[in-house]
Amino acid sequence: MSNRHEKTDVILIGAGVMSATLGAMLKELAPEWEIKVFEKLEKAGAESSNEWNNAGTGHAALCELNYTPEKSDGSVEISKAIAINEQFQLSRQFWSYLVNNKRISNPQDFIMPIPHISMVQGVNNVRFLEKRFEALSMNPLFKGMEYSDDPEKLKEWFPLIMDGRTSDEPIAATKIDSGTDVNFGALTEMMFDHLKNKNVEINYKHSVKDIKRTSDGLWEVKVQNLANDLIEYHTAKFLFIGGGGGSLPLLQKTGIPESKHIGGFPVSGMFLVCKNPEIVEQHHAKVYGKAKVGAPPMSVPHLDTRFIDNKKSLLFGPFAGFSPKFLKTGSNLDLIGSVKPNNVFTMLAAGAKEMPLTKYLIQQVLLSNEKRIEELQEFIPTAKLADWDVVVAGQRVQVIKDTEAGGKGTLQFGTEIVTAADGSIAALLGASPGASTAVHAMLEIFKKCFPQHQEEWEPKIKEMIPSYGVSLADNPQLFEEIHTSTANALGLNEMNISASASSDVEVTLVNE
Repeated sequence: MSNRHEKTDVILIGAGVMSATLGAMLKELAPEWEIKVFEKLEKAGAESSNEWNNAGTGHAALCELNYTPEKSDGSVEISKAIAINEQFQLSRQFWSYLVNNKRISNPQDFIMPIPHISMVQGVNNVRFLEKRFEALSMNPLFKGMEYSDDPEKLKEWFPLIMDGRTSDEPIAATKIDSGTDVNFGALTEMMFDHLKNKNVEINYKHSVKDIKRTSDGLWEVKVQNLANDLIEYHTAKFLFIGGGGGSLPLLQKTGIPESKHIGGFPVSGMFLVCKNPEIVEQHHAKVYGKAKVGAPPMSVPHLDTRFIDNKKSLLFGPFAGFSPKFLKTGSNLDLIGSVKPNNVFTMLAAGAKEMPLTKYLIQQVLLSNEKRIEELQEFIPTAKLADWDVVVAGQRVQVIKDTEAGGKGTLQFGTEIVTAADGSIAALLGASPGASTAVHAMLEIFKKCFPQHQEEWEPKIKEMIPSYGVSLADNPQLFEEIHTSTANALGLNEMNISASASSDVEVTLVNE
């Protein structure tokens, strides 16, 4: 039996970082709008945004080598790295606005300063890294980046990685101290606490079963209350689908033309987590390497200092894997269920094209813990199996679509926004850089879904995000001002950060 039929202005599906960001921004821009949130799990940020399921780098393209590909002429393409860094700066500005205006507090509980390092081995890779450094260090966004191929300097930067290294293979790294570690699970919970105080109705343990368009143009969402099994119906003028890997099946239920010819390919991940505190203390950086040939970009190996539950942790990975589920809490029928008459040829074309990726994922699934430690030993030569545990990370659903450049069934490695032509619905699909660029994604949704409000909202948007509409890469002085003000607001006092200061960081974290 149904027990509720209710109308509202906005419905957000999924209580992750995307819905949290959209809700928090809308409450500033249109405080009178009624917003309802439906989340299948019992708390916010528990699936794709959770700190154990999310790489949490604060993707600013400072160290991720897959954002700076080498072109056929040997030069390095940096436009994507600049774009992602610009987008991350938007997030920093909005988070700073939330802190400065008492919407959230204790920023050290979700963001911490940490050096970002790119490390490569082998003559060709060292040459590539040097060219990448030369290209990026000319740009104001990457000011302060250092390059070294001197083993003594590298020992200062990452002693744990250099300890016991016997290979005479060339090794080089770039380091930039203005990087961050972001706990998106904690940030999501903070933003939902704020939304609750703003009278946003947040319904946990509510699973969305169907989405239909009503005769008067509203979106009707059929929801099952998992606590009592009752079915409820809610209608809204605007609907946002921010359900992580679960967004694609929900988008397909809308039937909008833009949902056609899109498929999803789930990739799972695992991390090794260090359980020896002495080893954890020896490393203080995020160190990204180069992906192996045939590996998806989300499988770039990295040795990450993370701050989780106010405690310093050390993670290595991710090891890719395959599961047909679209969410960790999903069903083994998710992948098959997402194949529809309108996307079956797109999916088949992708299957034929991506055989090397499929083979790679199967090999990763079959890896033993001993083999995983062997991969870790390429980073930490002295690593021992006894010091590390395996943690299963979140599911990522890579978007498959037909593109002009890649043809039919092209696998997309990024974040995709899908909106209806009339702006009444938006969905977020895909993976990295995802959470780090959530604010940019919402600004895109405002342009596409609320063009009639753009003029009215622009002053407030500029108050929240001072660089809105301006390229920071082209305005070094503005970038310096904003970078300094956001660092102050978020407590990112980069001057005091060094590998030897990690114990001080612990004190900061515990002293809430």
